[in-house]
Amino acid sequence: MTTTSGLVEVLKRELKSRGITYAQVARKLNLSEASVKRMFSRQDFTLKRLDQVCQLTQGEFSDLARALAQEEHLVSQLTLEQEKEIASNVRLFLVAVCVLNHVSPDQIVALYEISKPECIQLLVKLDRIGFIQLQPNNRIKLLVSRDFAWLPDGPIQRFFTQHAHNDFFGSRFDRADEYMVVVNGMLSRRSSAAIVTRLKRVAREFSELHNDDARLPLGERSAMSLLVAIRHWELKAFAELRRRKPPYRVHGPLRPASRSPAEA
Repeated sequence: MTTTSGLVEVLKRELKSRGITYAQVARKLNLSEASVKRMFSRQDFTLKRLDQVCQLTQGEFSDLARALAQEEHLVSQLTLEQEKEIASNVRLFLVAVCVLNHVSPDQIVALYEISKPECIQLLVKLDRIGFIQLQPNNRIKLLVSRDFAWLPDGPIQRFFTQHAHNDFFGSRFDRADEYMVVVNGMLSRRSSAAIVTRLKRVAREFSELHNDDARLPLGERSAMSLLVAIRHWELKAFAELRRRKPPYRVHGPLRPASRSPAEA
């Protein structure tokens, strides 16, 4: 991410957190709302305009720069060894997920069969691992970025596959806030890449909403898990019916078999 795009992303989040709309920004800059949307989408800002928009948030350009510098030191993924240590202890894993969800130590103790001393010990372990920074009065600072994700096929993902896969899918997905659909198709590489890009965008939006809602009381939030996946795959029962040697070239035109003169 370039410095300019990073500053614009930080500014967008600050505006959103304060409920400031593009229409309000447009009035501040004496521009149309369409022009402001285009300016943000293209990340086309002069320093003067950046400073003017910062005034709406009651902040300064230097505040954006400091926030960006802090974010650049955060990690979007842990190392294999870090994940192994978290996955090896279910209580440590639970506390790690809780702090990702901005659940305080007191709330963890109230929700789960974990004593206050044990909770603090587990937080100290997460601090040593480099997942959080445990500050005075047991305040927690996450050391992972807003787009943090577990390693693909890493210890946490394998833990899910082994222990939570059936539990996760043990639902009819018929609630208003649930959704699951299975779509089969045949796509070109270009189309597959386009879908992957859109799915990544959905995952980013989930993370942004998660961070926005962290300001709400715990009673107004509930644990949600988003599973996003696309892969080259065919049902095993179908694959077993495939001919080992197709009678024609799959990628070429169909041609009748040539006959010898004796067969003519």
